[in-house]
Amino acid sequence: FNSFEEQREAIRNDEIDIIYANPFDASMLVREKGFIALARPAHKSDEAMVVVHAENPAAEIEDLQPGLRLAATDDPDVYLMGMIMLEPAELNAENIHISRVDSYPLVAKALINGDADVGFFLSDAFTALTNLTKSQLKVLVESQIGVIQHLFLVGPRLAERSDEIRVEIAKMHTHPKGKDAVNSLGFELCEDVTPEDVEFMIDLMDTLV
Repeated sequence: FNSFEEQREAIRNDEIDIIYANPFDASMLVREKGFIALARPAHKSDEAMVVVHAENPAAEIEDLQPGLRLAATDDPDVYLMGMIMLEPAELNAENIHISRVDSYPLVAKALINGDADVGFFLSDAFTALTNLTKSQLKVLVESQIGVIQHLFLVGPRLAERSDEIRVEIAKMHTHPKGKDAVNSLGFELCEDVTPEDVEFMIDLMDTLV
C-alpha cells in the first residue's frame, strides 16, 4: 500500500487476510476485526524520536515553544509517541502547526530546508538515514517504551490455518526469499507472541491515546 490510509481502507473493506501491521492498526484488527496475532520481530520494538535541525538552539524538549512547525508522517504509533514526548513543553495539536509528509526522508528534508522546526521519526527510520543527513539533525529525545511492536496477524478466514502460518513465519529467515523479506522490514527473525502479550500492548496503546 502507498499509505497508511490506503491500508486502513482495505482493512475496513475486509480485503486483507494476512498482514504485518503497525501497533495502532494491529490493535484495531484484534479488537474490531477478530484477527489473530501470530508473531512479532524478535528483540525489536517500535520507538520514536523527536528531532530538530542540528543548529536549533533547543537542547531538550522543554526548550520548544508553542507555534512551532512539526513535520510528521501518517504513521499513527510514531505520531502518538511523539506527541506524548512533547507534553513536558506543554505542546499539543492545538498550539503547534502540523504538516504531514509521505516518508521519513521527507521529514528530514523539511527540517534541513527550514520548512519545519521539529520532526517525528521512527527510530529505525532515523538510523537508516545517511550519515550526511543525520549530521544536519539533532535528536532531542527518544522513547523507551519497549513493548510496542509491529505484529504478523491473520484474519478470520485464515483462522483455521493459524498454527500452520505461524510455523512458516517462524521459518522465514531460513529461506533466501524469506530472509530478504524480513531484512527489508528491518529485523532478522520472528518470535511467537502470546495473547497476553498482545492484550498488554493493546491496553497500553489505549492508555496512551
